[in-house]
Amino acid sequence: MNVPREKVRRAFAAAPDYDGHARVQREVAEALAARIAALDLSENPRVLEIGCGTGFLTEALGNVGIGGDWLITDLAPEMLERCRARLGENAHRRFAVLDGEYGAPQGAPFDLICSSLAVQWFDDAPAALARMAEWLAPGGHLIVTTLGPGSFAEWRAAHVAEGLSAGTPAFAPISNFRECTVTVENHVERHEDPMAFLRGLKAIGAQAADANHRPLTPGQLRRTLGRFAQSGCEVTYEVVTCHVCRAS
Repeated sequence: MNVPREKVRRAFAAAPDYDGHARVQREVAEALAARIAALDLSENPRVLEIGCGTGFLTEALGNVGIGGDWLITDLAPEMLERCRARLGENAHRRFAVLDGEYGAPQGAPFDLICSSLAVQWFDDAPAALARMAEWLAPGGHLIVTTLGPGSFAEWRAAHVAEGLSAGTPAFAPISNFRECTVTVENHVERHEDPMAFLRGLKAIGAQAADANHRPLTPGQLRRTLGRFAQSGCEVTYEVVTCHVCRAS
């Protein structure tokens, strides 16, 4: 992905109404939590969460009964504080600012490493996942969701119809991480109008454009929005789940 890391951090830090607009993100987190609850985890696992955001996955994991000792992390201190304020900190739930791709967490090895819709912002997701897998205890699980290259296909198609390129980041596949069992599911979100889609992206901090993208002129944007409206203002999120289990 070709979006500067600091640009991503600033965008999410300034997200004005993440919880109110991140409907797909909440759905994906709850589905991931249900999947994690079905794993053969120990009664008191050591848990590392990467990219907690405002706490959708953290909360969902608690709701399905995942206990143990948690290290909850995010690249953006502002997001981390929102998660802390939402869920609270205690002796079994610690919070830390961490670059999940390049940083090194304290407390390894972990029985569970998890992340919901954060890995797509990494520079090299397969390499990052391989590093994370090294932090697993024997028998431990690494399970993350990310966005695949089919995400926002309708928005891209509206640009192509006008001979343009969308600024939406081109999310890379993670299929070349061989140790990972991959499943793919599409989530479709419908918006009232094209501007509602753009406002929603800004509200959740996901409007960071590809570094090589040239902003559209007002006329180009108007025509692209018209094309998008003709498609029904639906947007597909290609949600990819990657699961690694370390041998005991």
